[in-house]
Amino acid sequence: MKIIGLTGSIGMGKSATADLLEAEGIPVFDSDACVHELYAVGGGAVEPVGKAFPGSVIDGAVDRARLSELLAEDPSGFKRLEAIVHPLVSQARDGFLQKAAAAGSWAVVFDIPLLFETGADKLVDSIIVVHAPDAVRRKRVLQRPGMTAEKLEQIIARQMPDAEKLKRADYAIETSGGLEDAREQVRNMLQDLKSQTSA
Repeated sequence: MKIIGLTGSIGMGKSATADLLEAEGIPVFDSDACVHELYAVGGGAVEPVGKAFPGSVIDGAVDRARLSELLAEDPSGFKRLEAIVHPLVSQARDGFLQKAAAAGSWAVVFDIPLLFETGADKLVDSIIVVHAPDAVRRKRVLQRPGMTAEKLEQIIARQMPDAEKLKRADYAIETSGGLEDAREQVRNMLQDLKSQTSA
């Protein structure tokens, strides 16, 4: 079974590309969605995050906005947070892999925003980087509720530059041409991967 890593900086169209891959029948493990579950009421990260970041748990769930504020005040907290969350995500990902293998999937996708930054690129066989021109990306992101230019700069600062990601990519999906164009790129890429698998 081929493990494909999917990544792309904020606003590049990574989530839409993940949806296209799923539509083609490829199971996708969404690490962001997994973290949301871990932070929700009853989630495995609630208690340890609450202990490490007092005040971050509200009504039995990790409050992401409050946690962001605490991390902005003390950026050294990112390492503490990663030490709590990453092992829990790895556990969930292992379960996902077992399920996909049992279902006979020829490939799976790990959708990981910080694929290179967290060293998760070592877990995958091929890497897709989703990208778009910077002006397109900024326009998309600044339309999101509650997003500001300052917040966007903070997020970009934590992410590897797009040019560096593209250098390390096996495949690049350019999303400024619209959904159908991206769908065609995804199909061509899967065809190429499948031909390698059967070779």
